[in-house]
Amino acid sequence: MKPGVDKKSHDELDRLTSDWYLDLFVRGLVFFGGISGIIFIIAIFVFITTEGIGFIADRFTFAEFFGSPLWRPTSEENPTYGAMALVIGTASVTGFAMLIAVPFSLGAAIFVGEFATGKTREMLKVLVELLAAIPSVVWGFIGLSIMNPFIIDTFNVPVGLNVLNAGTILGLMAAPIMTTIAEDALKAVPDGYREAAEAMGATRWQVIYKVVIPSAKNGLLAAVLLGVGRGFGETMAVLMASGHSINLPGSAFDSVRALTATIAAELGETAHGSEHYQALFTLGIFLFVITFAINLTADLVVRGIRKKGQ
Repeated sequence: MKPGVDKKSHDELDRLTSDWYLDLFVRGLVFFGGISGIIFIIAIFVFITTEGIGFIADRFTFAEFFGSPLWRPTSEENPTYGAMALVIGTASVTGFAMLIAVPFSLGAAIFVGEFATGKTREMLKVLVELLAAIPSVVWGFIGLSIMNPFIIDTFNVPVGLNVLNAGTILGLMAAPIMTTIAEDALKAVPDGYREAAEAMGATRWQVIYKVVIPSAKNGLLAAVLLGVGRGFGETMAVLMASGHSINLPGSAFDSVRALTATIAAELGETAHGSEHYQALFTLGIFLFVITFAINLTADLVVRGIRKKGQ
């Protein structure tokens, strides 16, 4: 063989070998990135279960934990671990937040996906993403410094840190991610549906609320579920805006305490391995299961919508 041909073949072999190793490295990196998420979730669940299993085995009773509103873990005479007020407080704040976030997110998604065009659409998408990037502690400051005096002056109540305050802040926090998911659901509706409705004489709004929204209902449900998951898992803003008072709310002006806020406020002050410490991790197990179930359901719905749109 000619020397030039041998050198060319050798260079080509080296290139193919390096490409093979690079491809193997990238595939390994992608596989590790995908499997690490599952490993981290399992590791977190194992950790919190290990820390809370002592309380569940020795002290936990369903009637007290979910049926009693008394959370008095530091009482020397009769410590009680009733999480009912905490669960209801979390649910009331999240529910009020959804009353604000759902119409706001749906309206924003309809406008961005169905009416806005060109640069206007891109600018609105950037603004939505910026809202999602605001730290929760900043939202908490807004609730503490702005919403608190506003509620006191407007509704003539003694305290402005309550369900109304925390629910409003949490609704604004959940709205960006709900808007993004809702817009994706509306975009997944085939254009042929819109064109067929318009050909039959339907107006733009009739196309939206009679054709597009019913066709995207599963994706819109996923957006709501993700918002609910965000509400149950939020800590700092709820801690700062809810009043942090153990109470069964009778109205939107009552202060409450959330599950996440209880864990964040008390965990640093408890002795490691104590009954109080294990009870807080039991709250964490319950919270983990609830949020995981909500987010898993939402993810399955979103995956179904994407497959349907392909």
